[in-house]
Amino acid sequence: MQFGIFTVGDVTTDPTTGRAPSEHERIKAMLAIAQKAEEVGLDVFATGEHHNPPFVPSSPTTMLGYVAARTENLILSTSTTLITTNDPVKIAEDFAMLQHVADGRVDVMMGRGNTGPVYPWFGKDIRDGIDLAIENYALLRRLWDEEAVTWKGKFRTPLQSFTSTPRPLDGVAPFVWHGSIRSPEIAEQAAYYGDGFFHNNIFWPTSHTEQMVNLYRQRYAHYGHGTPEQAIVGLGGQVFMNRNSQDAVRRFRPYFDNAPVYGHGPSLEEFTAQTPLTVGSPQQVIERTLSFRDYAGDYQRQLFLVDHAGLPLKTVLEQLDLLGEEVVPVLRKEFANLRPAGVPDAPTHSARVAAAQEAPKEETRG
Repeated sequence: MQFGIFTVGDVTTDPTTGRAPSEHERIKAMLAIAQKAEEVGLDVFATGEHHNPPFVPSSPTTMLGYVAARTENLILSTSTTLITTNDPVKIAEDFAMLQHVADGRVDVMMGRGNTGPVYPWFGKDIRDGIDLAIENYALLRRLWDEEAVTWKGKFRTPLQSFTSTPRPLDGVAPFVWHGSIRSPEIAEQAAYYGDGFFHNNIFWPTSHTEQMVNLYRQRYAHYGHGTPEQAIVGLGGQVFMNRNSQDAVRRFRPYFDNAPVYGHGPSLEEFTAQTPLTVGSPQQVIERTLSFRDYAGDYQRQLFLVDHAGLPLKTVLEQLDLLGEEVVPVLRKEFANLRPAGVPDAPTHSARVAAAQEAPKEETRG
């Protein structure tokens, strides 16, 4: 099972100091956080894509390319690549290039985005959101899978014998996750292609996450990719830890109470009861994360959000130390002990290359 962190890259005022970082400071902090993730033994760093304040990660592949040059083992991913407003040709080429730079340590998470104004900024209509996601992804798959693509669709100019460059590393495209909060159509799309499905698991009750994951699992089996238990699932979740739970709550409360991302709605206690937000000791984070299996089944990737709401870099790095030293080693062991035979491991480039090389041999033997 893979464990890592994802960032939304928000620039938020620290309520304990009254100061917000500059965009430059926030970007540099995100890069430091990614490198710290490898240092403490995490598997994945993922960044979102945003084009509106107060968020800064408008160019994920630029950031991930930098991180690739300064890490050796960390899998580099997006937590959202906007399949709706980005050109599929640009996505195909950017992520194939990143594959080569990072020696295959790359995957990508497709998403529609949850900010309405972004659509007209890129010449699109939000009312076409689902149709854009479906058409653009179908083209992206062909661009990675076929050497010369002739294509005509509704939302972009036609292509005639077009070859995207560079070609995917080792002939194997980046593994694709489809990220969704509330859209069953995206779970259906992930299932249709046999791709991974990631539920961000942050702001919604467990009943909703369970419903979406189960839909994906059933449709994955329907399309003949395997059993529901073999579907590739990832979950998010946000945490804040201290050695004892009382100090964790005391330290995080001003950030929760003032951060726009939490909407100034339910109290911290209500939010932690109703959603996967966990504020407490490392042991409480372990127990809460293990409970995700009760409603999501055995899954392949767990990403934590730890750097949001105005938390200073020093505090975030301390959170990563706790994750790497006290939380993730226990979770690895416990999830491995609970995992039944037949549940696949999280996809990696090397494993997928080996599977692709084995497929012709199986056909020959057949």
